[in-house]
Amino acid sequence: MIQFEKFTLENGLTVIIHEDHSTPMVAVNITYKVGSKDEDPDKTGFAHLFEHLMFGGSIHIRDFDKVMQDAGGENNAFTNADLTSFYDIVPAENLETVLWLESDRMMQLNFSDKVLKTQKKVVIEEFKETCLNEPYGDMWHHLSEIAYKDHPYQWPTIGKDIQHIADASLDQVELFFNNFYKPGNAILALAGHITTDQAKALVLEWFGDIPKGETIKKPLPCEPKHTAHTKKEVKSQVPHEAIFLAYNMGDRLSKEYYICDLISDLLANGRSSRFYKRLYKEKQYFSTIDAFISGSIDPGLFIIEGKLMPGVSIDQARESILEELELLKTEPIPASELQKLKNSVESSLTFSEISVLNKAISLAYFEALGDANLINEEANRYQEITASDIMQTAQSIFSLENCNELIYYKADEANNISK
Repeated sequence: MIQFEKFTLENGLTVIIHEDHSTPMVAVNITYKVGSKDEDPDKTGFAHLFEHLMFGGSIHIRDFDKVMQDAGGENNAFTNADLTSFYDIVPAENLETVLWLESDRMMQLNFSDKVLKTQKKVVIEEFKETCLNEPYGDMWHHLSEIAYKDHPYQWPTIGKDIQHIADASLDQVELFFNNFYKPGNAILALAGHITTDQAKALVLEWFGDIPKGETIKKPLPCEPKHTAHTKKEVKSQVPHEAIFLAYNMGDRLSKEYYICDLISDLLANGRSSRFYKRLYKEKQYFSTIDAFISGSIDPGLFIIEGKLMPGVSIDQARESILEELELLKTEPIPASELQKLKNSVESSLTFSEISVLNKAISLAYFEALGDANLINEEANRYQEITASDIMQTAQSIFSLENCNELIYYKADEANNISK
């Protein structure tokens, strides 16, 4: 059980404090409730761009990394479809330096043509390296496009089109910041070697006078139930032909999410998993095969991806996967196998709670979901899953009409395949 105290400043900033005196460090996480799903369809990639811009200096601080290093700390950030998270870890005696850094960039970034030009160049290079020049790097672009028709998950976090970042203007960027990066749209979590009273005083000192501002969010459309199989075939310079099957599934707080997470482990987590034993070792159809869930807050995807061995056809590969999914629908998972899965998940959750940095990030994340105390309910949600739950969920989501299929053909072997 992770104990914490939560309160809200007058400007709307939600603050969570967890004491852990087993370490001399303090971790700080600021999660802004903005991700790629909050972007305009013709201005995508802005949330990810801001992950980089937030390190470009603020009104009083020109070099975040140098200040952090001088304080003996480390910092980083990540962006996804739902959230943007900035995290720091520092010796407890230097916590105030981190709060100064984070409050200053929440107050006002250093907006300039020079900073924007520099960070746009970084993001554009990342787009080229990870999406355009990497084999299968554009997978999320293709898969998101066919799996979502209405919801803005239909483009990946890095952006729909590289030109959207190239065309981003200083006015557009400043407008995006002023709307989303405000206290009322943020969660600040502290975990580590500090008392709650000390943390409260420091947070109030450094964040209490930041103007509340106003965050305007457009209501997001609900993705309608999928009633038809969608398929896209791509010709590309890839080392192996590949198949991706994505099934639409429930949101992060649904019971279906936890069931699908267990199913993905059952199919593809480790050498004892079904895909590894049957499709990789026995049939030798795949050079690699995996199953995972997208982990998004709104209804997400259960994804199966396989890179084919030479001589194996796409039809053979697809049929072998579907046979395994059919077994889930018709044969109850043995009690011992189910309990092994649950134990593995619980061990992972317990291990993740050792690190104060993980705890700070997780507390902020679950608060963004609706309640930080959800962190203490995760293990029970997995333990409550039954063999019947797994069978019923498999029957519900692993259907042809709920399947979004992406096929990669090698460019020199494909015939009449459109990109």
